[in-house]
Amino acid sequence: MFEHAGESAGPNWKLWLLLTATLVALVGTLVWILRTTHMPLKSFTGQLAPLTTEEAETSQRLSQHVQFLSETVGERNLLKAGTLEAAADYLKTSLEQAGYAVTEQSYSVQNHQVRNLEVKLVGSKNSSETVVVGAHYDSVQGSPGANDNASGVAAVLELAHLLRGFTPRKTIRFVLFVNEEPPYFQTESMGSVVYAKQLHADHVPVSAMISLETIGYYSDAQGSQKYPDLLDLLYPKRGNFIGFVGNPSSRGLLHAVVRRFRETTRFPSEGIAAPEQWPGVGWSDHWSFWQENYPAIMVTDTAPFRYPYYHTAHDTANHVDFARMSRVVCGVRRIVESLSAD
Repeated sequence: MFEHAGESAGPNWKLWLLLTATLVALVGTLVWILRTTHMPLKSFTGQLAPLTTEEAETSQRLSQHVQFLSETVGERNLLKAGTLEAAADYLKTSLEQAGYAVTEQSYSVQNHQVRNLEVKLVGSKNSSETVVVGAHYDSVQGSPGANDNASGVAAVLELAHLLRGFTPRKTIRFVLFVNEEPPYFQTESMGSVVYAKQLHADHVPVSAMISLETIGYYSDAQGSQKYPDLLDLLYPKRGNFIGFVGNPSSRGLLHAVVRRFRETTRFPSEGIAAPEQWPGVGWSDHWSFWQENYPAIMVTDTAPFRYPYYHTAHDTANHVDFARMSRVVCGVRRIVESLSAD
């Protein structure tokens, strides 16, 4: 009798183990998905309000910067002789006109001198920490790079302009990087790699880095937003939002940024804290700061997952939505103020 009972109980025990293991795996997966995709507060939905006076003025200045870089200078890389120098000269002059002293970080690439540009808003004496706000000013071969990445560069220039009278507790560094695009992407010749390594060597405590990357294209059309596999089940199908992207180590910074944006800015937003190996997650200058164990995020319109002119000759200023971009930039301003005051 006991042998018979044991035989009948065996399969039930194995089934129970299988169901338990499956449940644990499902719960673990759900927890991981929530940690990756869940953000504080809710994204704004509804009709956008008319631009404020500040946003309208910001929009005009952003347009001027993007048009100069993408139309007057055009394609900006070492293969187009003199273009990186012309772009850097314009950026330096713009920052000097805003009242800053510009520091250049020059280095050699294939017998060419290239340079990162930096200006600072120095923090109070009781804080040694710094917040870095940056974007790359080069463009890929064959493209005038209006959205990628004159839009991000224009945002950095405008943020420096808007924050000129602000007194932060932490030092704010506005940086314009060279050589983000291939063939230098994620190599020792990438401008932000050189810059982040120097910060690390100088023992500079970076509490936050914000990379502004391709932030000017928006669409309300259903299906205009694409994603890597499976993420389309979790995120909107319309490309009318700004994205905030971090890695798991930067989750705390990412949540603080998304919370501040949603508290202060009536504009759709989404966020994700995902491994840097995921498509798109590490595709800009924030990646360089992750390599030095600095918390960093990217602000982006998601580039090739939305923008049909990505890395083409058609990446021109007429495709950039400066009104919506100005809302984002003014929202990022409030983020930077908050991060540098904490």
